[in-house]
Amino acid sequence: MSGIQTGYHPALIGEITAAHARYYAKNWGFGQPFETKVASECAGFMAHITNRDLVLSAWEADRFLGSMIIDGSDPNAAPNQAHLRWFITVQSGRGLGRKMMQQAMEFIDQTGSSCYLTTFRGLDPARRLYEDFGFELVEETETLTWGKTVSEQRFERPAQQS
Repeated sequence: MSGIQTGYHPALIGEITAAHARYYAKNWGFGQPFETKVASECAGFMAHITNRDLVLSAWEADRFLGSMIIDGSDPNAAPNQAHLRWFITVQSGRGLGRKMMQQAMEFIDQTGSSCYLTTFRGLDPARRLYEDFGFELVEETETLTWGKTVSEQRFERPAQQS
């Protein structure tokens, strides 16, 4: 398996969780509470995938390179709004993030939905990518999250007109 794949694949929940846990522990000092949240929420999502959802994962042979998920069934989203979640790449500079974002936004545009994501200040390459695809910062709040003070951000992308 190589390239960007759609749908669930064996061990995908673990790969997504491990990539997030390693990156955020190394770069931000997040620990077990963060990893537990990623694992439990991702597993819950995977148990109930619908046709309003999109699961993308990037691979090189059997090596996990990244993920991006569109949760079109998020109960916390506004009506006709999807949630971009679990976006990560394990290597920068390969263009995988941009390729997954392009595919995800094409999916969103076909549904006629708006989209939102939550992140925090300091993830500048991801922010540039979000803004390149029409997301705008709509809220920023400083909070204590996973034992660290961060500026949580919410970005939104309006539904695109046909």
